[in-house]
Amino acid sequence: MFGSSKRAPVFSDQVETLIGQGTQVKGTVNAGGTLRVDGQVEGEITAKGDIVVGETGNVKAQIRARSATIAGSVYGNVEVADKLELAPSGKLYGDIKTGVLIIGEGAVFKGACEMRHGEKNGEWDNKAKDAKAAPAKSQSV
Repeated sequence: MFGSSKRAPVFSDQVETLIGQGTQVKGTVNAGGTLRVDGQVEGEITAKGDIVVGETGNVKAQIRARSATIAGSVYGNVEVADKLELAPSGKLYGDIKTGVLIIGEGAVFKGACEMRHGEKNGEWDNKAKDAKAAPAKSQSV
């Protein structure tokens, strides 16, 4: 009812690290929990929790996290274990590896996408791998 309805989605976990608007970081950022970027980051970002790139966020980095929401601009590959959400204001120029992908109307995505359904800890689920590798057996009646 009040305020802007164009806010970037925020995860239920509390933001532990904030790179504010007007702040520039070059190098490697390792976050133990949830990270929000409203400024500029160049290099590499790794978070054990979630990453939120706000509308004013501008990231030129490789990103690895549990989940991510992008409402700003990202130039680099993104690898998340669970869910990647590209908000309507989001721009992503790079390849994606994710379990679930949500792209809002109006968002920009240029790159390749690999869906990792059934993957555990960076390894494909053995059942899925075995099912693809083993030829179908025919039975005689």
